[in-house]
Amino acid sequence: MSKQKRSFFERLTGTVRMDDEAEVKPVKKSSDESSSWVDEESDKDAELTVDVYQTADMIVVKAMIAGVRPEDLDVSITRDLVTIRGTREEERTANDDDFFVRELYWGSFSRAIQLPEEIDVDEAEAVEKHGLLILKLPKLDKKRQSKLKVKTV
Repeated sequence: MSKQKRSFFERLTGTVRMDDEAEVKPVKKSSDESSSWVDEESDKDAELTVDVYQTADMIVVKAMIAGVRPEDLDVSITRDLVTIRGTREEERTANDDDFFVRELYWGSFSRAIQLPEEIDVDEAEAVEKHGLLILKLPKLDKKRQSKLKVKTV
């Protein structure tokens, strides 16, 4: 069975992808090991799920980032690449022993998106509304021409 990277949704919801041939084997943990599935992959970022589409003049990227403070979010862009990184911090309101179900994902996530066209980095904007991050990335107009004045030195 090949080990595939779990998607952000799988880590977020706690679901497990099962192959038809896969066997489910109980895992024996020592008393000092944590029983949380997050601990097994704590050194890896979860992969953020995104929608990417285009209009006539821009590329739009949408991602659910509910529960992430703006200071815990890093969006960096180049002409052909967008990288979104963040951390969703858990606010402890209950002891571990008091949980019946624990499915929410807490921790770091990231996603790098190769853009199909070059964008104007200076005109790009990011907006967050009700936990939805929307990046509006204007396409570079490669056909645009402008007159350049020649100055004498």
